[in-house]
Amino acid sequence: MMSIDHYPMSFFRSLLVPMAVTVFFPATLMADDPAVTTDEVIYGDDAAPLNGYFAAPADLKADEMRPGILVIHDWTGLQDYAKERTRQLAELGFIAFAADVYGKGVRPANPKECGVQAGIYKSDRTLFRKRLNAALDVLKKHKHCDSENLAAIGYCFGGTGVIELARSGADVKGIVSFHGGLDSPKPEDGKNIKAKVLICHGADDPYVPEESIDAFVKEMNDAGVDWQMISYSGAVHSFTKPDAGDDNSKGAAYNNNADKRSWEHMRTFFREVLGR
Repeated sequence: MMSIDHYPMSFFRSLLVPMAVTVFFPATLMADDPAVTTDEVIYGDDAAPLNGYFAAPADLKADEMRPGILVIHDWTGLQDYAKERTRQLAELGFIAFAADVYGKGVRPANPKECGVQAGIYKSDRTLFRKRLNAALDVLKKHKHCDSENLAAIGYCFGGTGVIELARSGADVKGIVSFHGGLDSPKPEDGKNIKAKVLICHGADDPYVPEESIDAFVKEMNDAGVDWQMISYSGAVHSFTKPDAGDDNSKGAAYNNNADKRSWEHMRTFFREVLGR
């Protein structure tokens, strides 16, 4: 993995620009499902523009409000996988918004580049939380989003992200982490969590050691968080991603059963926390 020291300081300064200005550039895209409409959104400001992605039910009435779900991408950035999950949430009736943590045009092309980008935010949780909350603010402003009824989901890097969003004290009712990292540089921040928490975990995931699980459980219990963790047998990291292949020995592989079961567990969880 390339060191983050490879990048000039001007690059990191550009990442620290506050997300104070939100600008919308709606552009309806073609979606596979005619029951869903999609829009790309530029938010942030000129120094650090971010390119997010909305999906919503196509049959919404003019004054109809729906719960909002924030989607946090994996370490590849906001690419097709996160967008597809966002559309699937819209098919369920939610207003869904896929965040862009890395920035407009920053789309890693290989694992080395993914590691560099993910490393920036995992080593700077303050910046990570700033980017996550900027996206949540955009979701809240959607004309059909019930801003009092929000949740967030994330995959791998994004699975860590939704927990960091909750640790920041964000007003979300629930978060779902799919094969995400559970570590925290500041476990005392667990006391800031207002959301109910669902962790969908591959029982054989080599990237989430037992000590991380134990520390996470302690953090949640010490903070009095309403949490649950479901471990899927035979599943390793990236178990929801078909392009991860089927070789568990590599540490990351798709698992059809775990993928389907975790999605259904998410739906049950949302019925509880969002009433839908």
